[in-house]
Amino acid sequence: MKVEVVPHDAAWRSKFADESNLITPALGNNLVRIHHIGSTSIPGIYAKPIIDILVEVKDITKVDEQNAAMITLGYEAMGEFGIPGRRYFRKHTESQRSHHVHIFTANSPEVERHLAFRDYMIAHPEDAQKYSQLKRELAKLYPEDIYAYMDGKDGFIKEMECKALAWQAAKNSFTCKLL
Repeated sequence: MKVEVVPHDAAWRSKFADESNLITPALGNNLVRIHHIGSTSIPGIYAKPIIDILVEVKDITKVDEQNAAMITLGYEAMGEFGIPGRRYFRKHTESQRSHHVHIFTANSPEVERHLAFRDYMIAHPEDAQKYSQLKRELAKLYPEDIYAYMDGKDGFIKEMECKALAWQAAKNSFTCKLL
């Protein structure tokens, strides 16, 4: 798979919204929430032009019953695809991948991890720019090797996830009482 990172595109937000509107009826009353995650959800940074969508559901096993509806939307059902408790779908348009859908049970640790990373990067643009620069460098080094590209990001992502989860925990534990 060719590794291409491009400047942030404001249209990614509407592409996420459009796809969410398609996914919502496909998952029916099992759906709890849909989130835009991944680099396309972080303003101002370079990203692979693939919209990552995180879906929270009531019952992860019921998603398997909804595979046909997702396939009708052009998705390929990938099962857990290496992450226990996840259902993963990917979509191609023309000759390139366009969307990834990661489905987890609502409020799972995986949901928390993804949302904390996204929110941390949005709130800390200096770290987001470091991530953007790293991705650009790796894409130049490994233009035809997606696995080397991903491996090159791994340490940075893990470091940022730790920061993000600590930041989120501190933010959530803060309470303010008016006197």
